[in-house]
Amino acid sequence: MSQMIGKQSISFTEPPYILASGSVVGKKEGEGPLGKCFDMVCDDDKFGSESWEDAESTLQKEAVALAMGKAGLKQEEIRYIFAGDLLGQTIATSFGIMNYKIPLFGVYGACSTAGESISLAAMSVAGGFADTVMAVTSSHFASAEKQFRFPLEYGNQRPASATWTVTGSGAFVIGTKKTHTKITGITTGKIVDYGIRDSMNMGAAMAPAACDLIAAHFEDFQTKPKDYDKIVTGDLGYVGKKILLDLLKEKGFDISEMHTDCGIEIFDKDSQGTDSGGSGCGCSAVTLSAHFLPHIEKGVLKRVLFVPTGALLSTVSFNEGQNVPGIAHGVVIEYEE
Repeated sequence: MSQMIGKQSISFTEPPYILASGSVVGKKEGEGPLGKCFDMVCDDDKFGSESWEDAESTLQKEAVALAMGKAGLKQEEIRYIFAGDLLGQTIATSFGIMNYKIPLFGVYGACSTAGESISLAAMSVAGGFADTVMAVTSSHFASAEKQFRFPLEYGNQRPASATWTVTGSGAFVIGTKKTHTKITGITTGKIVDYGIRDSMNMGAAMAPAACDLIAAHFEDFQTKPKDYDKIVTGDLGYVGKKILLDLLKEKGFDISEMHTDCGIEIFDKDSQGTDSGGSGCGCSAVTLSAHFLPHIEKGVLKRVLFVPTGALLSTVSFNEGQNVPGIAHGVVIEYEE
């Protein structure tokens, strides 16, 4: 029986379940509004490592260990792992989970990687190709700034539209064993380019992709905004949120009552100086793990559309004057009694 629905979505006939998740964050994230929710907060953003890149690898290593521990599983019981990060050749992932010896699918969706990895993991379980898999992603403020913008020592001024890359990693164990949290469907995003060239305004670059994805999801599933308790985007921040709401209203959808953004939830922009909010692969991953999943597990939220967003740029493309296109991936997570 086909599980395809609409033009770019899948509705699972036998939904896979989220067995457990783990979240690890840095000091600044631990000082934010969700600080008490995370599984691990480290006061040393280098996590005892010698470089920022090694620190990000440690984030993934710890998040995977936490998720497996909470699921009561050994690494030999995980058939595949879907993982990625922001660094070139996904080196945070390669060195972070190498010693687990779990077959790896390396993925890259920029800051939408949480949605992409969870989507692929869910498809592999629902398709009968694995009974237990894991989805992992991470980002680190210092390693991202070093790669995409300026060395921290430069001390450049940040515009109000800029977002603060989250130091964090989220890991999710997905399998056939029933829990209170199931993945009932996914919508895979398309690359959307609105001609944005400002690397300090990722919200503007990603909002059109989020709009395209959410509108496509409603069409494919024949649903409306009111059918969801929450529609959660990944890291649009305050600037991107306003653009998204305006674009969707032009398409006839008003999601203002049920929409929130992980980049807004994770920091207090006024007291923490994070400008437009949080961003990075780790932003949506740790916020989903620590904040939204517990609400779904308890039945406080019955149906959530999780939409991580990503800006598809590199230092090469930016320096060559290319636009910053965006992409988004949608995952429907529901409560089951």
